[in-house]
Amino acid sequence: MNALLYRPVLARAPWVCRTCQSHFSTTAILSHKRTRNSLPDAPARTRFAPSPTGYLHLGSLRTALFNYLLAKRTGGQFLLRIEDTDQKRTVPGAEQRLYDDLEWAGIQWDEGTVSTERLISSGHAYRCFCTPEHLDSVARHRNDLGLTPGYDRTCAGVSQGESDERAAKGELHVTRLRVTDQYPMFNDLVYGKTGQNRPAGQRGGHEGVFPDPILIKSDGHPTYHLANVVDDHFMKITHVIRGTEWMASTPMHMALYNAFGWTPPQFGHVPLLVDMNGQKLSKRNADIDISFFKDQQGIFPETLANFAALLGWSHTRKSDVFSLDELKETFDLKLTKGNTVVAFEKLWFLQKAHAKRYATEGGPQFDIMTQQVVNAANDLFAPEQLSPILKGRPLDKYVASLLREGARSYTTAKDFISQNISFFTQTMDRPPYTSAAAAKNPSTYIQPAVPISTLHTAAAALSMVPEEHWTVETHRANISSYIFSDSPASTSDGDATSAKMEQDARKELFHYLRWALSGGAPGIGIPASMEILGRDETIRRLQSAREATKSLLPSNSTSGKTAPEMSEGTADSKAWMGSLAGLAK
Repeated sequence: MNALLYRPVLARAPWVCRTCQSHFSTTAILSHKRTRNSLPDAPARTRFAPSPTGYLHLGSLRTALFNYLLAKRTGGQFLLRIEDTDQKRTVPGAEQRLYDDLEWAGIQWDEGTVSTERLISSGHAYRCFCTPEHLDSVARHRNDLGLTPGYDRTCAGVSQGESDERAAKGELHVTRLRVTDQYPMFNDLVYGKTGQNRPAGQRGGHEGVFPDPILIKSDGHPTYHLANVVDDHFMKITHVIRGTEWMASTPMHMALYNAFGWTPPQFGHVPLLVDMNGQKLSKRNADIDISFFKDQQGIFPETLANFAALLGWSHTRKSDVFSLDELKETFDLKLTKGNTVVAFEKLWFLQKAHAKRYATEGGPQFDIMTQQVVNAANDLFAPEQLSPILKGRPLDKYVASLLREGARSYTTAKDFISQNISFFTQTMDRPPYTSAAAAKNPSTYIQPAVPISTLHTAAAALSMVPEEHWTVETHRANISSYIFSDSPASTSDGDATSAKMEQDARKELFHYLRWALSGGAPGIGIPASMEILGRDETIRRLQSAREATKSLLPSNSTSGKTAPEMSEGTADSKAWMGSLAGLAK
């Protein structure tokens, strides 16, 4: 209709067969046997036609995405059309929000933006001059009798001449479709042959009531149903994927196509989205509005597209993690029947997976994720709080190094900072130190794998690495090769026992270092933590940890004094350093 948003068709590359890499300008030849769930054998021309009566929500995003992916998978076009037929319910600014949210989600459209007189003259439609009071009276009467709603065709017998004359005089009226036969059945891409297989005039088993839907309202605007059919025809739409709530209207649309003498597109209806209790997700619920995911939760566009695509679509890949490009290459019409339960735990799983992928691959998405954490850090910390940690390093470079090591647990920027707070401030509230064994079994006393003095010595040895060798690789190699010369493992006679005790001792060292460097918070590995924090800050934290655990030393121990001295490089003997002695030259 005249309400359409028009975008010119973009130049497109020829369709490429993914099997033989041959180029085709029109038809996509599919080698597999066609089934109801097969892809079409020609480029699909699809559309998304929302009304600006509200904002984009999870269900409508899924509808747009399925149509977009079908078009892209087959080398076709995806069109965006705004159906603003309901002027009274139009929300100011909703149309622009629809554009913005679709673009944010990565869904780009190729295009975006008749008269019913021929239906009247052909007898397929007629003008209805019934007053609202009469229609209300009919509805109330049928309701009191327990009958289904419908129209009694009071105006269906008005002659063409009288109808034309009354309309010409400006008498208010609507235009109705004359449904003289049963609504046609149709073949659904998901459900197969379906529809309302009953004759007109016997709606719900009661005679004398006819559907005869309104096509043109009294204000001259078309109803959504008419606009939908006419626009789809003139925009040459070949496939329509939409929610099952539209299945009841599809037979009416098919009747309109028949009345116009047009070939209808193929329809596929996807299941409703429901919560864990089986209740339909309400589009009026703020927590499924796209702006909620985007602005309040900080969900990545590809995460939300990935999540929406899995709501009612099945695939054969081992992983559910898809980039948008991978969805374009993989999507087919294996759409599921029955309601789809929305489990938002999956959304956060996908968020972590995409964060990890961005950190591994780098590129623009990683830069955006980095900037989000930088913005959150600047909101949470004053420059004087960050400067002792950064020591002149740019905040974005520092954050990028953290994300490359810790993105596997990333959900949102603020949560990432909260999980890794020890990397943004020198202030740490360490709990009292307990050994690794005691931490697992707090109610039972278990002899520590190595004494605290040995941990002090090992930590001091690790801090002897000079600045030029202060890297992840160096720390990883040194920790894995450290010799616990004063641990029971070094004096054990049995090889298996020795190996087990050496393993326990190394676990204890990791446990102690994590407590010393981050207060015991899980996350980024110890070698990477040491490199990111830097030599000075690492040594400061190790010395602080030694001071906090002095009370755990035996009364006759001197390790608490010698270890920090060695970390300053002032000791004459390096024998206590084990395998690290060669680095202290």
